[in-house]
Amino acid sequence: MLFNSLTFVLFIAIVLGVFSLRLPWKLRKSFLLLASYAFYAAWSPPFVVLLWISTAVDWLVARRMHREQHKGMRRLLLWVSLAVNLGMLGFFKYGTFLLEAFRDLLAMVDIAYQPPEVSIILPIGISFYTFQTLSYTIDVYLRRSEPEESFLDFALFVTFFPQLVAGPIVRPYQLIPQFKHPVRATRDQLFWGLLLFTIGLFEKVILADAALSAISDTVFNSPKPVACLDAWAAVLAFSGQIFFDFAGYSMCAIGISMSLGFSLPDNFRCPYAAIGFSDFWQRWHISLSGWLRDYLYIPLGGNRQGPRRTQINLMLTMLLGGLWHGAAWRFVVWGGIHGGYLVIERWLQRLFPRETPSMQSLFRIPLALATFLAVSLTWVLFRAETFSGAIDIYAALLGLHDDPVLWLETFDFLLCGTVVGGMLTVQWVMRDRRLEDVVSQCPWWATALFWSTLLTLIVLARGQSNAFIYFQF
Repeated sequence: MLFNSLTFVLFIAIVLGVFSLRLPWKLRKSFLLLASYAFYAAWSPPFVVLLWISTAVDWLVARRMHREQHKGMRRLLLWVSLAVNLGMLGFFKYGTFLLEAFRDLLAMVDIAYQPPEVSIILPIGISFYTFQTLSYTIDVYLRRSEPEESFLDFALFVTFFPQLVAGPIVRPYQLIPQFKHPVRATRDQLFWGLLLFTIGLFEKVILADAALSAISDTVFNSPKPVACLDAWAAVLAFSGQIFFDFAGYSMCAIGISMSLGFSLPDNFRCPYAAIGFSDFWQRWHISLSGWLRDYLYIPLGGNRQGPRRTQINLMLTMLLGGLWHGAAWRFVVWGGIHGGYLVIERWLQRLFPRETPSMQSLFRIPLALATFLAVSLTWVLFRAETFSGAIDIYAALLGLHDDPVLWLETFDFLLCGTVVGGMLTVQWVMRDRRLEDVVSQCPWWATALFWSTLLTLIVLARGQSNAFIYFQF
């Protein structure tokens, strides 16, 4: 069930209507849990079983772990949780990839092996909810938090439908306490929630799908070598497309939650206005960046064991972060490049200490544009379906193809430049501002005009309901 579909509009209208009734709080929570299961079952009903398994195992393991005093048994219980969650994730997401890697490894020593052909369907959202439940059991194991007594509250934490299939990856302390006491959205929460939902839909339906997807699809799906200018337009278009697509989903999730009376953390803060790569990862997919930092980078030693070990920890974290995004070597390479960016950035910071504030101000915009360009080049590995396809695009960016084909029209270049240029301008202006502060300073009629314009464009788009890009991760 896509946010950008009429089915979901009907679904959320029913959920908002029923959830706002003056019913006992436990009954309202139970309804929200059933609605979340129905939302997930709309994709593939059998995969709801995986949600039940993850929920039941982690709730029971955490309770037993908290009571257990023997260190070895507590570690064994943690491994049960890791085995169940990572086992499901490994089988469904990485099963085919691991078999192919094993085949290639044997081929290196002249052993011919052809793995059986298996068709494994990737359950939507499994990368998100497994990380979410793992944070719960790890925190209980480390005694950072107490186990949840209410199975209903924990099950709702795992399956809360606005962020179930593509995040934000919420920590237990961010959501479970909100289920403890009855909530009902205030007028302001309903206003902001529906406005954020509309903005998220606009980013997805109009900017990502209607404006930019055709440009990137035309070039990346080209059966022939493409021209240099076409390749650059496609790379920039996909940079905008993946942002508007994923940030649009996150904003929809936050808006839906707010309209129900709940709060979810921000997942994007103007990432294309980042100055440097550390800044970028504090602004892009913030919930994943924080998860990798707290549950991987810091346990590896973080930056506490000297520069060389810090570099290794950064690379390992980003390599695994790349693998989280997809079961293909190009995602691992993507993570490795970003790890390299972070290592080089740290080296440059030591080599060139920060200058005076005036010098910093002078280079802010050029550094932000350089960061955006470097990040955009890595998105080629996301959009290309194969390594060879990515190499072809990189070659086209350098103008290395003979007799390239021109696929894009003048209008495509103007559209791409306008949307991407507007995106960069807006993000730079909003870099250190909050949307709520900006809207609150506008007169009511300007907000009403802005909102009605977005709704009109969404309705007029009449495009097909394309799935969000991050659903495949």
